[in-house]
Amino acid sequence: MKAAVVPEIHAKWQLRDVPIPKPAPDQVLIKMHASGICYTDVHMTNGILPARFPNTIGHEPVGEIVELGQNVTTRKIGDRVGVPWVQHTCGRCEWCQRGKSLFCLEQIGTGVNIGGGHAEYMVAYADATQLLPEGLQYEQAAPIFCAGYTVYSGLRIAEPKPHERVAVVGVGGLGHLAVQYAKVCGFETIAVTHSKDKEELAYKLGADAVVSDGKGLKKSGGADVILATSNSYKATGDTLKGLRPDGRLILMGISDEPLIVTGQLLMTRGRIIGSLQNDREYLYEALDYVAKGKVHVMTETFPLDEMNTAYDKVANGELRFRAVLKIQ
Repeated sequence: MKAAVVPEIHAKWQLRDVPIPKPAPDQVLIKMHASGICYTDVHMTNGILPARFPNTIGHEPVGEIVELGQNVTTRKIGDRVGVPWVQHTCGRCEWCQRGKSLFCLEQIGTGVNIGGGHAEYMVAYADATQLLPEGLQYEQAAPIFCAGYTVYSGLRIAEPKPHERVAVVGVGGLGHLAVQYAKVCGFETIAVTHSKDKEELAYKLGADAVVSDGKGLKKSGGADVILATSNSYKATGDTLKGLRPDGRLILMGISDEPLIVTGQLLMTRGRIIGSLQNDREYLYEALDYVAKGKVHVMTETFPLDEMNTAYDKVANGELRFRAVLKIQ
């Protein structure tokens, strides 16, 4: 089979012929149809996040099950599935026993210590796979397994109440989904972006207002929940000026910049909450909204043999939303 292989840290991806993997007794073999390229792939390629090398990465994979391990009973050949980041955990540590397996230090992560989705086939633990809603296109489903899952998890963990206002920092690969999820859940939604060319788009995505910074957010009435999807902590920190009393800033974008917090957060009893891909029910709900046409992923698609073109566009910030490899 063809697979995108990262041979070593900082290396250019290579398209190689490799053997089709064989599923273990509790795994399935998936024929890939689409695999999203996330900026996390850039972090992994550059060694900022842990990964083994050589390796096939890709943690937004979707496809069709074509083979079952001998112990698998919950999945069938022909099932359309996707695979999230966390596939398997030790089941014995404190966090696993407390039902918080996403914190397990021995977890098996898609594209980290098990082959990822940038290939014609991949194996995955059967219990980790998520059935795709009927009619949902593969290219729309793939980015939900990281980008959509992440921002919807952030919205849900913020626990916004009726009549609260939600602001989204950045209208990019994560933010354009966050605006839609916040709006479809019924919240007044404010987009925060410095890009004038994204103002019209933000309104089309459902934003009730668009402001350029924290000062503008405060002037507009502020926000009870700020979904920080930007990779600029300077922009994220600035929006704290518009956080209402008892407000929550949900940090989802990764940056090597410091996040500057002033005493204003203390005086307003504000909270900063880091958020990952949280409860599995959030993935189900995130996919369901897309399948029903209430949320739309803006994608640019590439064939597998143009993986480096797609990667470079993501790495250089030249792709505004989500990149998806169409594989078979």
